[in-house]
Amino acid sequence: MREGIPSLQMLDVPVAALDVEQALTEVGTLLDADGPALITFVNAHSLNVAWRDMTYRQVLRQADMVLNDGSGLAIAARLRGTRFPANLNGTDFTPRVLRLAAACDLAVYLLGGLDGVAAEAARRLTAAIPRLRIVGHHHGFLDSRSTPVVLRQIRDSGAQVLLTGMGNPTQELWLHEHLLATGARVGIAVGAFLDFAAHAAPRAPKWMRTAGLEWIYRLLREPHRLSRRYLIGNPLFLFRVLWNRRSDELCSH
Repeated sequence: MREGIPSLQMLDVPVAALDVEQALTEVGTLLDADGPALITFVNAHSLNVAWRDMTYRQVLRQADMVLNDGSGLAIAARLRGTRFPANLNGTDFTPRVLRLAAACDLAVYLLGGLDGVAAEAARRLTAAIPRLRIVGHHHGFLDSRSTPVVLRQIRDSGAQVLLTGMGNPTQELWLHEHLLATGARVGIAVGAFLDFAAHAAPRAPKWMRTAGLEWIYRLLREPHRLSRRYLIGNPLFLFRVLWNRRSDELCSH
């Protein structure tokens, strides 16, 4: 985490404790910095993965800014007697970053999703956000042969902001390894944002999102894929948070 950003420790990963405007200010700071910066989002599922995967956890720990996504982290913070100022999930926060990019005339590249998803997301986003410049896009299924080609395309496009949606932990590991080679100032691991932006996947009704119940909507739509993640993974995450806190307290005595 960039020095000076207030954060809460969640399973040994520092997660920024910021409201929306503060987070946007930090994005602006990272865009003005010299080296490439990695921004990512974490939820209960991704922190469960990081708990088991030391490489992924280290990438998160080394990221320039990690933002909280979803009600699982909000509950975990309250269990520890604190709170996150806002739910900075990628699907709602990323459009704000794109509006910032448009206002600053920064070029954007979209990488992720199935074939055609990034292209449709680019079409819809440029229609929705005035002056947004999306200078390239590519699907997110890369191998050792296609990766150098795509890296060259991103670099040649002059993109300064790179949105990457490949799922956890692939997108974070990919950015950690390749962001410097892209020439982008900031790489953001955005999860399913491109699918939502392209209308390839529906979002929950606004009232469910406001109430922190979007996970229920997703679970009802994809029970076979998501039941273990939510019905087992979420309670397991909260248990690990409490256990980790208890361990910290014991070690401090």
